[in-house]
Amino acid sequence: MESLNGIVGSIKILKFSERPLLYFKLDDQSCLIASHSLNFMADVENGMRIAVAGVYNSRKQFVVKKYAVIGQTKMMMEFTSMKSM
Repeated sequence: MESLNGIVGSIKILKFSERPLLYFKLDDQSCLIASHSLNFMADVENGMRIAVAGVYNSRKQFVVKKYAVIGQTKMMMEFTSMKSM
């Protein structure tokens, strides 16, 4: 398994299902995530720094198996902004 880290950009939902398939760019690398994709949508937004682990598929896309947000997740930021009101 390989690992990458960088800034997230261009998040798109490719397939709606019980386990959605998401596409995103990590710096200039194309990435896909299906496992934990609902958590990913709740935790990550464009411009956030994350670390991912996974494998490359035949189309040179990085298929993410695990991810971690570096810093605060989107939900944490929303919670702290609500708390300060």
